[in-house]
Amino acid sequence: MALRELWLVRHGESIGNVAATRSEIEGLEVIPLDERDADVPLSDTGREQAAALGDWLQRRRATIDAYWASPYLRARETLELALGVSGGGATVFVDERLRDRELGILDLLTWTGVARRHPEEMARRKHLGKFYHRPPGGESWADVALRLRSFLREALEGSDESVMMVAHDAVVMLLLYVLLPLREDELLAFASDHTVLNASVTHLVRGERGWELVEFSDVTHLQREDADVTAHPGSPDVEPA
Repeated sequence: MALRELWLVRHGESIGNVAATRSEIEGLEVIPLDERDADVPLSDTGREQAAALGDWLQRRRATIDAYWASPYLRARETLELALGVSGGGATVFVDERLRDRELGILDLLTWTGVARRHPEEMARRKHLGKFYHRPPGGESWADVALRLRSFLREALEGSDESVMMVAHDAVVMLLLYVLLPLREDELLAFASDHTVLNASVTHLVRGERGWELVEFSDVTHLQREDADVTAHPGSPDVEPA
């Protein structure tokens, strides 16, 4: 058997998402967050979103063969809570290649903070573009794509036909880039007007002509359970609208 179906889920809203959005609105330079990125937990809203995802999962568990998650707490919590609501008992595989994009010296800085503290990085990003700009100590989108290619080739080589992954917005976007596949300009155009919402589901199916995108960032399960729909799209190297 070969992999035929992927369900890509962004983690539920985290306390980091809330702090980052509030900091951008208030014009702060630094996001006031004590936890390291890997240890940021879900917010109360994020836990409600994960429970709503569990109701969605309950109707599909019989058709999903394997579950994978980013090692970051917010992703593992999302999947664990969803599986618990849907009946529990599944094995979850964790792989560090599904972690969020690392921002290096830009970590915990808002757009204002980047502009004031690292104007040289603003200039480098403008020259290189979002896809290839790598902050010192961090990763570009191209770097994340490379580790995702490795994950797809090694971790998903097997007998599982349908896989669910819970990870991060950049991971979802770059899996689309790798699998559909997309060119750099196509990816950036798509990302400019599409946001991977918290606890949303993106569905891909593999046919005779390759992978096809069936649904992107679907949140009807959240709306059905009256859970808040949240976006929190910003990272400090993305120009504000």
